[in-house]
Amino acid sequence: MNEVDALELVQAAIWTIIIASGPAVGLAMVLGVAIALLQAVTQIQEVTLTFVPKILAVFAGMLLTAPFVASQIYTFTELIFQRIAQGF
Repeated sequence: MNEVDALELVQAAIWTIIIASGPAVGLAMVLGVAIALLQAVTQIQEVTLTFVPKILAVFAGMLLTAPFVASQIYTFTELIFQRIAQGF
């Protein structure tokens, strides 16, 4: 394995991490901004109001996007195993 192969594998790994974590992070970010806006408008400064809805929404989002995330990880795993079978 040379430097180009190693960089391709690292790039594929980083891209897989970004794609797999994207739905949960994006949902948490959007919900966090919405809750912050709600708190600013109503002047409710309750700490649990920020965490509990985000945790529940991220959990629900992860359940809904689990097949997509699993397929991305599976595709990356197949790429790695193909490279190992070819001897890099």
